[in-house]
Amino acid sequence: MNEIEKFKQERKERIASFEHNKELQESKKQFNNQSNTALYSYNFSWMGRPIIQYPQDMVMMQELIWDIKPDLIIETGIAHGGSLIFYASILELIGKGEILGIDIDIREHNRVEIEKHPMAKRIKMIQGSAVAPEIVKQVKDYAAGKKTVMVSLDSNHTHDHVLEELKAYAPLTSVGSYCVVFDTIVEDLPDGYMKRNWGVGNNPKTAVFEYLKSNNDFVIDKQIDHKLLISVAPDGYLKRIK
Repeated sequence: MNEIEKFKQERKERIASFEHNKELQESKKQFNNQSNTALYSYNFSWMGRPIIQYPQDMVMMQELIWDIKPDLIIETGIAHGGSLIFYASILELIGKGEILGIDIDIREHNRVEIEKHPMAKRIKMIQGSAVAPEIVKQVKDYAAGKKTVMVSLDSNHTHDHVLEELKAYAPLTSVGSYCVVFDTIVEDLPDGYMKRNWGVGNNPKTAVFEYLKSNNDFVIDKQIDHKLLISVAPDGYLKRIK
């Protein structure tokens, strides 16, 4: 085993050990609870645009994009556009690919900032509900012919909405790629930590579990969960295996 392979093996074993490290798991739980309540994820930007993500998830998405080198990333939920810019910048470094963002309300001030950004050339946006039939058709038409596709779901976080998004967009994920469902952490947080339409029992994680009951094309990549520890997407990194 050469030094590179040795390093990779050591890392793999270390990550696997985290699952059984009780002190580390308890620290993870406490930080996730406290940081989400404190809106920690709202503190970060990428290339000038607020991204509203945990740095750990950003690094993980970078690793996946770099390894998969997708022709297209589909993302539901745009907000300030930080994730669009982030993904586009990795694609720019790779030298190929584009990102299609969907949001029910692309606010004009955000659209202006996204469209004038240096990474805008790799970004296309569609305004409308991600689960509306006409929007789903537009996305499917746009994805047609793309060899390698990743999907990121990060809009309305209710169970029913995310389940419909999964049904619509997860099948567009190419084999070996990922459909990442964000904010599955809601199921693991104290109920009512945010006054929204979702909470314990009604959130992206419950939608993931429901979707996987009748779909064996995907598996939850638990290694990513053990690796990150701090994440808003536990059980949300879905790898397409067939």
